[in-house]
Amino acid sequence: MEDWIYILNPTKDTLDGEPSTKETIRRLAHDDPELDLWLSRRNRMARGDRLWFFFSQPESAVAAVAEVDGEPYEDSDEPDFSYRVDATLLPKATDALCRNPVGRDELGLGQVRSVQKVKPQALPVLLARAGL
Repeated sequence: MEDWIYILNPTKDTLDGEPSTKETIRRLAHDDPELDLWLSRRNRMARGDRLWFFFSQPESAVAAVAEVDGEPYEDSDEPDFSYRVDATLLPKATDALCRNPVGRDELGLGQVRSVQKVKPQALPVLLARAGL
């Protein structure tokens, strides 16, 4: 199992037609947890991997988590985001992270890319805050 940081910018990214804020993600985790996410490149994700959602604004922090439902697949209709991946939000863990997000400093993030692997030293903090 691998753990990935998935970057969301609420002013640019939308989910369910709404800005991708912590509140939107938290609501979706309970009402409609299945997601279809865009990727700019094929990552070596597999079923059971976790996606930790890093919100770039207003506070840079991880405040939601989902489980990957299958390997990324190609989407030739979107040249800028040519791959997609299906994932399911974890409601209880997302609630816990919304209440107590994991900040950028705790993650040890330098330059932020759209998707990157979680640094080994950050994983225990993420798991503890999510109650996993």
